[in-house]
Amino acid sequence: MARLTDAAIVLRRWEYSETSQTVSALSRSHGVIRGLAKGALRSGSAFSGGFEPMMRGNLGWLEKSSRELSILTEWLPDEVYWSTRRSGESNRAALYAIDLVSRLLQDRDPHPEVYEALDTVLTSLAQPPDPAPHLLRFQWSLLDAMGWRPVVERDVLTGEEISEDCAVLGFRSAEGGVVEHAGEQDWRVRRETVDMLVKLGSGEISEEIPTDVASRASGLLAVYTRDLIGEASEAMRHAFPSLG
Repeated sequence: MARLTDAAIVLRRWEYSETSQTVSALSRSHGVIRGLAKGALRSGSAFSGGFEPMMRGNLGWLEKSSRELSILTEWLPDEVYWSTRRSGESNRAALYAIDLVSRLLQDRDPHPEVYEALDTVLTSLAQPPDPAPHLLRFQWSLLDAMGWRPVVERDVLTGEEISEDCAVLGFRSAEGGVVEHAGEQDWRVRRETVDMLVKLGSGEISEEIPTDVASRASGLLAVYTRDLIGEASEAMRHAFPSLG
């Protein structure tokens, strides 16, 4: 049985008994860890009073390949993302980011870049006035890391460059990208929204993203993610009410 420690962000926790919890946390180098924290709610335990979502710290656990749940041994929190709890809009965005990680990542599948992206978005949501640009960057980073980055630089069906005369394009989730001529089954997308995603994918954006464009682009990535996973989760519906 391996004894491991790593930086981790708590995604979810469930009460296991009056004194114990089960926990899902994203670790930097070991991926999502699900484990049992025996006695976590007892005073003076090794878990600093228990676990809450949207906390970062150093997690210790015992891992055995044949066990679904690890045995958690230590929790030393060093950051509570308080800003995500003070604003309703930021809180909804943070819960959506946490929910996406929980749904898209497999247990014990390391993605250090996703850990960094989640830490960044939870920290950045403290910066007013709107969470949309931060959430947009996070969603793009997560989809890219999962191998589901949408094709926005060209027509996903033909592979051809999109004409500069097209002010409105289509987005086809089933094909994973933009089409020049939108059909009835496609989402219609403004050209400036697609251009923003192209710049985001190429790393050309260093300045703040305009809020209105970020909101549309972020909503488009949410639609794409919803279609990938087959449903709009509760956290997604709260973050993007228009998705129903």
